Amino acid sequence: MKKTTLELPTMYGDHHVLEVRRILLAIPGVSDVYASSAFQVVEVTYDPEKVNDLEVRVKLEEAGYLGDWSVITEKGSPATSKNGDEIFFRHTAIYEQTKHAISFAQNVGEVGRPLWPCPGMGVIKTMDEEN
Repeated sequence: MKKTTLELPTMYGDHHVLEVRRILLAIPGVSDVYASSAFQVVEVTYDPEKVNDLEVRVKLEEAGYLGDWSVITEKGSPATSKNGDEIFFRHTAIYEQTKHAISFAQNVGEVGRPLWPCPGMGVIKTMDEEN
C-alpha cells in the first residue's frame, strides 16, 4: 500500500469531507481516506497496482477540489460609477422581525456560470430538469 497527501483549498466543511471520501473510496484500489476540512488536506491510502496518485488527482480535479477557490470581491472604492465602470455595491437591510440582525447581498453578475456551488455538489436541479 502507498499513501499520498494532497492539499484541497476548497474543502472547507464537513459536507466537503463526506463528498471527498465518497469520490475517493469509489475508485478501485483506494483502501482508506483521511480528510480534514480544518487543515484542508486529504491522505489517501491506495494499492499502486490498481490505481496511481495521478488518477486520484484527476478525480479530485474533476470535482473542483484541487483548484484555487476564487470569488469576486468588492472594490475598495465607494459604490458609485466612474466612467461607466460597474462597481460592486453591497446592499444592507435591517428587518423589524429580527431586530439587530443585518443581512448582506452582493450583485456580482455572470462569471461563466450563474451560481458558485460547493465543489463536488453541483447545482440543484428542478423536477422538470431531471426528467
